[in-house]
Amino acid sequence: IELPQDDKRMFVFMETDGCAADGVSVATGCSVGRRTMRMMDFGKVAATFVDTQTAGALRIHPHPEARRRAFELCRDAASRWHAQLEAYQTMPDAELLIVDAVDLNVDLEAIISRPGLRALCERCGEEILNQREVLREGRVICRSCAGAAYFF
Repeated sequence: IELPQDDKRMFVFMETDGCAADGVSVATGCSVGRRTMRMMDFGKVAATFVDTQTAGALRIHPHPEARRRAFELCRDAASRWHAQLEAYQTMPDAELLIVDAVDLNVDLEAIISRPGLRALCERCGEEILNQREVLREGRVICRSCAGAAYFF
């Protein structure tokens, strides 16, 4: 897949927010706003990259020894951060990252949904996008009204 992408072939599950998510977004062209990135908030600097045409998925995360190895390679650096900055430019990929082929246990098509699908919650009256409504006793309601709200 050509990166950064200009279509929506790649989808990313990002396991943390913050600067790592920003970096993946810039490098891939995937973003929450384009509905090509989903935040999973596991607190891990890791991401799973999915080819939406083949369903092939690769999970990538930092090698646990990368920081220590960078410091060994650049002991004269002004700080550990500078050692990482310098060493990461020349270290082999296998010393920086771990790449694992994974199988998804979520329905990617349901997550992506289809653009333009809208419903109205019969309880609160708010609009519901992307097939996120719930049917309860024959009524269309939003997830918040169904008891899954993150607020009171």
